Amino acid sequence: MHLHLDLVGGISGDMFISAVLDCYPELAGDLQEQIQLAGFPQLVTLESGPYNDGVLSGHRFKVVPAEDAHGHHHRHYSDIKKLLTASALGTETKTIALDLFFIIAEAEAAIHDKPIEDIAFHEVGAWDSIADIVCASYLISRLKASSISCSALPLGGGQVKTAHGMLPVPAPATALILKEFEFVDDGISGERITPTGAAILKYLAPTERPPGVLRHQGFGFGTKQFPGISNTLRILILDPVAAAGASAWESGEIHQIEFEIDDQTPEQLAVALEQLQQLSGVLDVLQYPAFGKKNRLVHAIRILSSGEAIDALLTRCFSLTTTLGIRHSVVQRHTLPRSASEVEYHGRSYALKTAIRPGGKTVKAEMDGLSAADSFAEQAEIRRHIEAPGAETK
Repeated sequence: MHLHLDLVGGISGDMFISAVLDCYPELAGDLQEQIQLAGFPQLVTLESGPYNDGVLSGHRFKVVPAEDAHGHHHRHYSDIKKLLTASALGTETKTIALDLFFIIAEAEAAIHDKPIEDIAFHEVGAWDSIADIVCASYLISRLKASSISCSALPLGGGQVKTAHGMLPVPAPATALILKEFEFVDDGISGERITPTGAAILKYLAPTERPPGVLRHQGFGFGTKQFPGISNTLRILILDPVAAAGASAWESGEIHQIEFEIDDQTPEQLAVALEQLQQLSGVLDVLQYPAFGKKNRLVHAIRILSSGEAIDALLTRCFSLTTTLGIRHSVVQRHTLPRSASEVEYHGRSYALKTAIRPGGKTVKAEMDGLSAADSFAEQAEIRRHIEAPGAETK
């Protein structure tokens, strides 16, 4: 899946969240749970729903702080870091949120010439802004985009009121975060990109937009109004396709490990292979019967790995199995572009995998989702509907 950000009005944390929810409204129900896991559900309320600015329709998301949640708006980066690290957020969501705050803190530290641990957030330190970053981080983790691109960024202009007084637009920390990004002056003043929006762009690290088939379009609206333009962020979701004259597949190298086992029980070997499958960098573990020396029936093992921590993988192979020797080689691998989606049929969601082949695309339902069917005939009937061209994915 490719994600393209079209900064019509600009980008902020709530605009990014709104645009994603306009594409995938079913994710809105998960966000309150993320605030619960972050540890401050009583301090904010989430408001989300359709919105029309009179020109375009889309979605608007807003975090409303509770009356007793105001207090001091400034919080030190170190305190927010401790809060998120100790939270019950999922690992990926937590990592992204910490990265986003680090991006902002690093820029603020450079602007104010202070150590990063001494940085105190003001606007970004308010509970509503922290919630914005937590929710945006969760949605980024769910999107799992294989590539990202964005339009030129609107420069804006004038001044913005901050805890440090009036500052030029784009604010100094925002401008530092977005160094090397392409800007365009469309003649409309105002703060078009907030620090949170800038951090999201920096984290996503957009590159060139590849050819693709458009699947979803979403509009996320901000609270500000600008003359003559909708203050919205548009998101386009595309399935990548091969460019004309280019290969329909990607090529690269992977590591291959092979060995045979003839003196370990199937029960022990099954546990060992399951543990090997969980190691970092392991792509696949295959087992098949073969005849070895003295015509013994052996278990032939082949492990495919990306090459991360290959020495650790070899060590575990020797420690978990009875093999005395391992063959290790680097081989070429060619993979087709693929993407995952979901389709609803008779009140149930089914996972689909789409592959882009030289002669066109193929769509296949994941077998795990079909396991609840009562018979092979029912599985075939479900497949026929959900794999058909034009099935509504989400």
